[in-house]
Amino acid sequence: MSTPRILDGKALAAAVLDECRAETDALTNQGITPGLAVVLVGEDPASKVYVANKVRTCGELGFHSRKIELKAKTTQEELLQVVRELNADSAIHGILVQSPPPKHIDEEAIIRAIDPRKDVDGFHPENVAKLVLEDPSGFVPCTPAGCMKLLESAGISTNGAEAVIIGRSMIVGKPMALLLVSKKSNATVTIAHSRSKDLPAICRRADILVAAVGRPEMVKADWVKPGAVVIDVGINRVEDASKKSGYRLTGDVAYQEVAPLCSAITPVPGGVGPMTIAMLMKNTLQAARQLSSM
Repeated sequence: MSTPRILDGKALAAAVLDECRAETDALTNQGITPGLAVVLVGEDPASKVYVANKVRTCGELGFHSRKIELKAKTTQEELLQVVRELNADSAIHGILVQSPPPKHIDEEAIIRAIDPRKDVDGFHPENVAKLVLEDPSGFVPCTPAGCMKLLESAGISTNGAEAVIIGRSMIVGKPMALLLVSKKSNATVTIAHSRSKDLPAICRRADILVAAVGRPEMVKADWVKPGAVVIDVGINRVEDASKKSGYRLTGDVAYQEVAPLCSAITPVPGGVGPMTIAMLMKNTLQAARQLSSM
């Protein structure tokens, strides 16, 4: 058993945001103020916290930001109209509709309605295609981009590494696989999921294990090869009567038993989470640059 290297997302996110602040100042001096609109439908408490964090970060960087809060009973057409208006607003460079929306909203249709040049979440089919093609003008989804930044900043080589990703969502799993298998990264990638046969054995092959499945502490010590790098994307609320809030946050990895086996691991909280917002700000700056040059 050894002491793993803790991949501190909070510290790295602060450094990324410092770079964003400098770039924002440079753009502002050119008469360009980066603008981000965040749309929240309904009253989901976790979504409200996420949106507040994004808006606060915009203010800290000097972005122009708009927070649009809509009632839970907002119709599909009403939400589409908000998106169309933001598409046409020249002061807005990035548009984000907070996920998940209420069940009656077709989220895929909303994503497709966003101007891909303003899709700073990186979920529009045009940006997905650009990720597949390794076209740098596209937007990379923020959480996988943050994971890659954590690996890069820690000097962890992906070249020739065997990487296993648990989870196949369009938000994390699939784009993470594309980033790792790209010509820049050169990893050998396996995407695993709930129906994979002998999931623990698949995970034990990994030099780099990315857990993005949304199940608290699913990854146990016997799932992890000694010396592996573990990136825990999960953030789950687990009831805990000893906490004032009544719950504690935990990842998809059983941290206490897994960490001693790893060469490096991300904590929860304070690992991948802060990087997601930092990369959203980077994407918004990219959108501001690209739209202003057109």
